[in-house]
Amino acid sequence: MTILDKYLIKKYLSSFLFTIAMITLIAIAIDFFEKVDRFLEAETTALHILKDYHLNFIPWINGLLWPLFSLVAVIFFTSRLAKDTEFIAMLSAGISYSKIVKPYIISASILAFLLWIGNNYVIPNASRIKNEFDSEYLKKSGKTTLESDRHFFISPTQKAYFRIYSESDSSIYNFRLETIKNGKINEVTKADKLNFIADSAKWKMVGYEIRTFDSLKETYVKYDGQEKTMNLPFLPEDFVVYSKQMEMLTSPELKDYIIKEEERGIEPPKKYKIELYRRTADPFTIIILTIIGVCVASRKVRGGLGYHLAVGIILGAIYVVLSKFTMTFALNLSFHPLLGVWVPNFVFSLIAVYLYYKAQK
Repeated sequence: MTILDKYLIKKYLSSFLFTIAMITLIAIAIDFFEKVDRFLEAETTALHILKDYHLNFIPWINGLLWPLFSLVAVIFFTSRLAKDTEFIAMLSAGISYSKIVKPYIISASILAFLLWIGNNYVIPNASRIKNEFDSEYLKKSGKTTLESDRHFFISPTQKAYFRIYSESDSSIYNFRLETIKNGKINEVTKADKLNFIADSAKWKMVGYEIRTFDSLKETYVKYDGQEKTMNLPFLPEDFVVYSKQMEMLTSPELKDYIIKEEERGIEPPKKYKIELYRRTADPFTIIILTIIGVCVASRKVRGGLGYHLAVGIILGAIYVVLSKFTMTFALNLSFHPLLGVWVPNFVFSLIAVYLYYKAQK
């Protein structure tokens, strides 16, 4: 690594850290003043608010801001280098433009790797604590209950259904369990009510009936008022979900959740798959926007820093609009979630290649 490489990497990373630190402080201040009334009304301590909310707000907001503010940081310090004619000196000394761009890509790759780790493992754990605090003290509607008419497989040969779930007493009403054998329903168990036994993590049926089918022969037995304990592979918390639950799962947990729901015969909402793909796409965005930023800001122009920042902000706004547009298509229409997440990166990759070949050499 040459002295020039070290110089540009140091400039990039220091500018990025300064920019993201300032923006993070501003974001924390804005969020605090928006919610100060609810913080005062919350029945908790200031230390609890700082520890469980604000400290976990920092990784969450950084995960959102890193891609766009990498572009701002690149333009900010590269434009100053261009103003001081440092790029003209580099090119006049025979340094190729590709060698000038190389330390930018190295720096962007470091940030992309850190964001990838954060998106997949660190930020979900922080979001879990923040969202749990949010639901407990700030937004009472942060949790939703799967209350009625749910069909799901609990094993490859057993399908369950309940009409109503009551969160207040962890009870299920109008429960039905179907056992399948050789592609046909072999047994159906119905219960008026299913109570959860917390000590044993089992369910107790109250007032149940069992139908058994053997070819054309049917056996029916009804147990009025009688009780039976069953070991079923689901718990009350499986019926309570957070509105932003996909943000609270690490990537391995998110993949397991998607597989589990598909095995149960439930198509998980597309937002879960979009979140999974986004965690890999965002780090690549840093590299793409870095190349765009250096190509835009390395040319000395009359407008200087102001012109370069204006171009960068416009490009960043276009990226955000395009990203929201494609994700909306993926969420509400038949657009594949993978395409919905990666199309903006593909489009801006073409822009980056075009700007690279048009940059002054």
